[in-house]
Amino acid sequence: MSSPLDYVLDLENDFYQQGYREGLAHGSRAGRIEGRTVGMQTGFDKFLECGCLAAKAVIWANRLPIQSLQANHSGRASLTDTDNSTCQIPTSHPAQSHPITAHNSSESRAIRTLPLLTRTNLRLDKNIRAIYVLVEPATLSTLNTDQAINEFDDRIKRAKGKLKVVERVIS
Repeated sequence: MSSPLDYVLDLENDFYQQGYREGLAHGSRAGRIEGRTVGMQTGFDKFLECGCLAAKAVIWANRLPIQSLQANHSGRASLTDTDNSTCQIPTSHPAQSHPITAHNSSESRAIRTLPLLTRTNLRLDKNIRAIYVLVEPATLSTLNTDQAINEFDDRIKRAKGKLKVVERVIS
């Protein structure tokens, strides 16, 4: 025999179960959205850091004396890594290696170039090449696998180590 008020005894449990199901569904959806947002932000930050490292390598390569780089026809210096792979670091046009001054008197500012590095040696060239090879934008993986992420982080870590060596040599 069931009493007409039996449902009242299970009312609290029914509301608890309904709330749990709705919360689980909402949390799962919100978690995926938040996870995607955090993942995009983290990926952007990592690639931004790689871009900064690559830019520093390009600037330093442009500041090396011309005779330490062997420029080819395209205005790019061909640098060879220790793995015998060739990377192309963009360099300035050799004709513009000196500061450009304003030709017109109405121009108030002259375009300035950075001075050449004075403390250059083979080790410095090699480390600048290594930084660029490690963080070259075309070679960075955008896959979201554990192996790709670990390789990406390892490359950033090694490039930062090379960066410290270069900064010590040129300062």
